[in-house]
Amino acid sequence: MRAMQDGRLPVGDTVVRHIDLCLGCRACEAACPSGVQYGELLESTREHLETHYERSAFQKFLRRVAIEKVFPFPERMELALRPVGAMKKLSRLLPKFAREALSLIPENISSKPVPPFSPATGTKRGTVGLVRGCVMSVMFADTNAATVGLLNRAGYDVVTPDTQVCCGALYAHGGNLQRARECARANVRAFERVEAIVINAAGCGSTLKEYGHLLGEPSGKAFSAKVKDITEILSPQEFASAKPEHRKVTYHDACHLAHAQRITLQPRDLLRAVAGKNFIELPESDVCCGSAGSYNLTEPEMAERLQRRKTENVLKTGADLVVTTNPGCMLQMQAGLKKAGSNIQVMHLADYLYETIL
Repeated sequence: MRAMQDGRLPVGDTVVRHIDLCLGCRACEAACPSGVQYGELLESTREHLETHYERSAFQKFLRRVAIEKVFPFPERMELALRPVGAMKKLSRLLPKFAREALSLIPENISSKPVPPFSPATGTKRGTVGLVRGCVMSVMFADTNAATVGLLNRAGYDVVTPDTQVCCGALYAHGGNLQRARECARANVRAFERVEAIVINAAGCGSTLKEYGHLLGEPSGKAFSAKVKDITEILSPQEFASAKPEHRKVTYHDACHLAHAQRITLQPRDLLRAVAGKNFIELPESDVCCGSAGSYNLTEPEMAERLQRRKTENVLKTGADLVVTTNPGCMLQMQAGLKKAGSNIQVMHLADYLYETIL
């Protein structure tokens, strides 16, 4: 990466392919004894590639149009998903790439928006802002609703600013740092009056916590200091009276929660508070499932290999349910389990916890 940016290594097909195949899971960063910030280096390198390398027409369309012009905009995404039902019925006629992409989309999509303000139902502890997310707000609106319900029960008023935009993760991972910074500045303005900012999507959370680096401004650092994953807000003690769990439950570490944010114990403590002895550790739980943002669209072959590996490990546990904390992981694992002929369900941790207290 350094050699390319110094001009000592030509930006050609071989080196670009090498960088493209990187998941950006940042497992190396978490393990590095020297504390090298690999995620930052990778984003700046990908920005360099996008300005010095000519991609194929298909890759340009996929990256700059299909991903960047649709996914960060919930209204556009919802519109693009409308014909999916009909397309799935004709999937046998489509090429493998299209079939794999369609398999990721859930059968039932609820896009009911969360209210701008939702008051605490327990003893009030404070006010937090909710980042509703792009994919979350379209494909997992019920998870956002569950997140609000959990926060209200824990004593928090929840504010969801209408002026918030995409966190910028897809842009940053794809090498479009200018657009990522525009998103960051818009969100800094949108959430400037809240005490804390809560996110339930691991990929978004890691980017939100790195606005200080992305912007290089005090406002970015102040924003990032307020960002908390939902698992950092909730306490296991709050679920002491939850319904007894009879299903066997396992947990997949979303890469950008485990490696980028170094959060691994909190979600397990919350799960164990409900599942108890029915919680089962997943072999290779912190190995990427192959979703990795938009990686399963830009590098489908490698993504499928990782999906198959993750599916095999889930099946080994004998679990009835897989819990995780990121929408991409949920879509990737559910599609993999379905291909394997399994009925194991994949749930977001917020949905799982909310279900136990209803």
